[in-house]
Amino acid sequence: MEVKLVSVPEAIPAKAYTTERVGISKATHDNHLTLWKGYANKTNEIRKALAEMTIDPAAANQIYSQIRALKVNYAFAYGGLINHNVYFETIGGEGGAATGNVATLIDEAYGNFDRFATEWKATGMGSRGWVFLGYDHDEQRVGIYAGDSQDTFPTWNHTLLLAMDVYEHAYYLDFQTARMKYIEAYMQVIDWNSVNGLLKK
Repeated sequence: MEVKLVSVPEAIPAKAYTTERVGISKATHDNHLTLWKGYANKTNEIRKALAEMTIDPAAANQIYSQIRALKVNYAFAYGGLINHNVYFETIGGEGGAATGNVATLIDEAYGNFDRFATEWKATGMGSRGWVFLGYDHDEQRVGIYAGDSQDTFPTWNHTLLLAMDVYEHAYYLDFQTARMKYIEAYMQVIDWNSVNGLLKK
């Protein structure tokens, strides 16, 4: 069976380096690239392993089995790749209040951008790994979600529009344990044009 492989990122998008103006450094991004590549490489490795293995339902077991290990770790690897794809696609902008169609959706869901920003920051402080803005295709609304791990974007039939990494590797080099300073810096470099591009898709 032919295996479809994901593209492995070779570089951080150039616009992401403009975050240095708010204190998110080139060094942080360069180190982050290693992790981003790792998720892509492991996604491909697991896809190959699944394609090559002999599938035997009798050998599957929820405590430990090869199929369980591959499937669970695939969700983690591929989730990590998707999250980072969106993270790096949607930073390097002018930040500030949302613009375009996503601004309308934010106002509909949260009343105004300030209320959205307050909840976004609080979710960032309360999550162990990620903050997501997702578009719910059933309700045609956006919502803010916490993701404690790479594979915990929480809701089916959503499109991921914005992903803020709040694992320590995303900010410790620049802000040490001051996570809120990182979150506030991040909000100054969101690329709302890119967010609207994802929404349009």
